[in-house]
Amino acid sequence: MSGIIGKKIGMMTIFEDGNAVPCTLIEAGPCVVTQIRTEEKDGYRAVQLGYGEKKEKNTSKALQGHFKKANATPKRKLVEFKEFEQEFNLGDSVSVSDVFAEGEFLDVSGKTKGRGFQGVVKRHNFGGVGQSTHGQHNRQRHPGAIGACSYPARVFKGLKMAGRMGHTNVTIQNLKVLKVMADKNLIVVSGSVPGAKNTLLTLHK
Repeated sequence: MSGIIGKKIGMMTIFEDGNAVPCTLIEAGPCVVTQIRTEEKDGYRAVQLGYGEKKEKNTSKALQGHFKKANATPKRKLVEFKEFEQEFNLGDSVSVSDVFAEGEFLDVSGKTKGRGFQGVVKRHNFGGVGQSTHGQHNRQRHPGAIGACSYPARVFKGLKMAGRMGHTNVTIQNLKVLKVMADKNLIVVSGSVPGAKNTLLTLHK
């Protein structure tokens, strides 16, 4: 699974054959090859890519040495990709045009927006009581009873209840590559991707 690391710029609209197509603009790369995994040494083949600049004072000594081996500056995000068709060496630069072409399909992984502590109506799409039963007057958006009888005399694990919502890793599959602008390291994909603007994303085939 080859791919590249990028950053969400924002959403836009492209017109194709008279139809308005919602799409997302992503700054993908350039990434630096920071490590190469081999069968002999690691038991599998993979290429580790680094993306985004990071201050040296905010980087651990171990990672500073890791980046110096590849003659690269400290990077914000490191991701391993398997099954790259091309052969790379330490310190090589990987751009979006090296991985994707227009018309292909890809998967985008990222962290969704954090929504904070939410109730069951927003978090799990409960309908709410709505003043229609049990004579309730101030519990329209409450979850209702969660208990049971003398058996099991407890609340089952995994019950849909209020809690923190969002800020989880999500993958959106089969997004079409509408345009690749190699000179600006930009790629336009159909549909929406996880996260807010400037969220770091992983694009992979």
